[in-house]
Amino acid sequence: MRHGYGYRRLNRTHEHRKALFANMAGSLIEHEQIRTTLPKAKELRPVVEKLVTLAKRGDLHARRMAAAALKVDGQVKKLFDVLGPRYKARNGGYLRVLKAGFRYGDMAPMAIIEFVDRDPEAKGAADRARLATAETAEA
Repeated sequence: MRHGYGYRRLNRTHEHRKALFANMAGSLIEHEQIRTTLPKAKELRPVVEKLVTLAKRGDLHARRMAAAALKVDGQVKKLFDVLGPRYKARNGGYLRVLKAGFRYGDMAPMAIIEFVDRDPEAKGAADRARLATAETAEA
């Protein structure tokens, strides 16, 4: 019997898994769409959906709980200022996982995980902003 084995271990320790999901959740919040392996995407979905539910609540305790999980203030700010109000009327199901073929090197099943009503301009926006500030600093 396999009772009580609720989550995939992903061949990592508990601490490594926790850090992995914190990094992936932050990237997903920042870019609103990321490409990863299918098992990681399926395990990431409940992590991020709980964070969006915290953002819908919007109080100080929810913000501190999200900050403890994400560890980057800019991502917490976007979660509460942009994503929380966007999904205020939606009762769950904020993310979708789309299968995206297989990785060339090891044939691992790949997936794209994205927000349901995502902003297409958000993907790479932080990178473009960093590049623009670097160019103005050089000039």
